[in-house]
Parts: sequence; structure tokens; C-alpha cells
Amino acid sequence: MQFNDAAGFGGIIAFFLFLSLIFFIIHVAICVWAYRDAIRKGRSQEFALLVIVALFFFPILGFIVYLLIRNDNYSRYR
Repeated sequence: MQFNDAAGFGGIIAFFLFLSLIFFIIHVAICVWAYRDAIRKGRSQEFALLVIVALFFFPILGFIVYLLIRNDNYSRYR
């Protein structure tokens, strides 16, 4: 009985490690995308680095704020 419990616990740990790896990859991809987007939109290098730092420490809130303040080329009211 104890061996089966340990094997099930190991599976749970493996699942959460895999899930955290997926979230980390998504986090890095969002940071890279935001940096490239800021540079592509004509922002300064310092602004792009500030975006990366904000996204690194505050991933969800930083991403939402960046999406709100980024400079769109298309007007929403046309």
C-alpha cells in the first residue's frame, strides 16, 4: 500500500513540475514578444527593457498594462 501511495505522489509532483515548466515557457515567450513589439512600435530601448522588467516581476498585471499602453497603429474609432 505504501509503495502505491508514493508512486501516485510522484506522479502528482511530475505533473506540477511539467505544468510549471509550461507556464515558465509561456512567461518567457510573452516577455520576448513584448520586447520585440515595443521595439517594432518605435519605442526606445529603455522602454523595452522596462517592459521586460515589469513583465518579469508582474507577469499578468504587466501584460495587461502593456496591452493597454502600447501604441497601436490602427485607430479603434475609424
